[in-house]
This record gives sequence, C-alpha cells and structure tokens, in this order.
Amino acid sequence: MVFKDVQAVVKSYNIRLLVFLFIVPAGMISGCASSAKNTPAVNLAPNSAETNANDDFALLEEEYAGQMVEVPDPLESFNRTMFEVNDALYFWIVKPVSQVYGGVIPEPARIGIRNFFSNLTAPARLINCLLQGKGKGADTELRRFAINTTCGVLGFGDPALDQYGLEPVNEDLGQTLAVYGFGDGFYLVLPMLGPSNARDSVGRLGDWFLNPVSYVEPTEAAYGITAVRFTNQMSLNIGEYETFKSMTVEPYIAMRKTYAQYRKKQIQQ
Repeated sequence: MVFKDVQAVVKSYNIRLLVFLFIVPAGMISGCASSAKNTPAVNLAPNSAETNANDDFALLEEEYAGQMVEVPDPLESFNRTMFEVNDALYFWIVKPVSQVYGGVIPEPARIGIRNFFSNLTAPARLINCLLQGKGKGADTELRRFAINTTCGVLGFGDPALDQYGLEPVNEDLGQTLAVYGFGDGFYLVLPMLGPSNARDSVGRLGDWFLNPVSYVEPTEAAYGITAVRFTNQMSLNIGEYETFKSMTVEPYIAMRKTYAQYRKKQIQQ
C-alpha cells in the first residue's frame, strides 16, 4: 500500500521528527557560539531555570542522536524518482479517490471494512509470531481471530479489543527475517508501495502469499479487493502524508530515516 507504513511512522514519530528538525539547527548554532568563545564578551551567569532547560535539551538531543538509524542508499537516484512518482500519484489520484470514497461510505462502515481485512490477515501474523518464537503473541492472534470471526461477525467488529483488551500483534515476514539475522540491506522506495528496504521487500512478497486474498481467482479480482482495502484505509488517514511533509525540510531524507527507525523499533519489540 502506498505510504501505509509511513502512516504508522507519522503517528509514532511526529514529535521526534520535529525534534530532529529543530535540534540540528540548534546544534549548529551552538557550535558557532562555542567557536566564538575567544571573542571578548560579557559573561553573564545563567539562572537555574535556563541551566535546567539547557541540560534537558542536551539530554534530549543526545538521546535522539543515539536512536538515529542510518540506512545505505546506493539507489538514491532511482529512489528519489519513485518518491516523486508516488508523491504525484497520491495528490493526483489516491487522495481525490479516497475523498470521494469517504464521502460515499460512512466512517463506521469504513472502520468495519478495515477491521474485516485486518482479521483476514490474522493467520499471517500468527505464523510470523510462531516463526519468531513469540508464543504469547501467537496465542493473542489466535484468540483475536476466533473472537472477531464469530462475535465480530467475520471480523467487521473488533470485540477482541473492545471487550477483552486484546491488542493485535503486528508481526510480518520482514521482522521475522530480521530475527533470523537478515540485515536491512539497502533502502528502497517501491512504486505504489512506498518506503522499504531489501529485506522488507522480500518480506512483503512472502506476506502476500500468506494473505488469503492472493488466492482469489481471477487475479483481477484479487487486485480489485486489494484496491478496495487500500482506498478504504487511505480514506481513514487523509491528511497524514501532508502533515508529514509539512514537518520536514527534506521529505525524502526524513522518510528514509523515519522508516528505518520505525522498523528497528518494531523488530526490537
């Protein structure tokens, strides 16, 4: 799905992106200030509030810098082109279609459709939990699937979460490969699918074969169902991509770093 992963990134890291955008310039200013120490100046003792604020800011900067994840990008020229293509597709096609769809289908119905597709892919999450040795996660996904398929009427409702507090366990094959020692590889922007890397791209392919929709015949029907799922999801998240872009000076670089950091956090959980 275009920017599907990024939507989650925006929700989880929007504050950190803002910190990054302001910490780096602040660090440059701080460096300039330190280089000017030999210049005669009046020394003013800072008050305790200023000192505490500076200490907190320094700690925040140090913590964030330690969490930054760099990812090789040998295909940057290609990736930037795909980024621009996906960006244009979003504003010219995806967003308008999603807005029309959202205007026709009431939000409660769209949430139900989202729940249905999430429940449909529960077996894939369960299998990845088992492959990673996460027995508790596999048990949670099995219970969620049983409850939502029955009490939730084929998954259109989510009583497993609403009534039993069972959160979905978001495990995929990319994370499973990472657990088995496969590194990120190089950064890759996929047409229509958005940010990824070499390992996660292989994982996406594997997850597709774990998705029951991939076995729907004819193939065109499977693509149509996938398009409905994508459009439905986008209609519930219109505006998030714009927010992401407005928070960054260089969207491509911010997207690359944020995706890498987001996936690292997922794998560590």
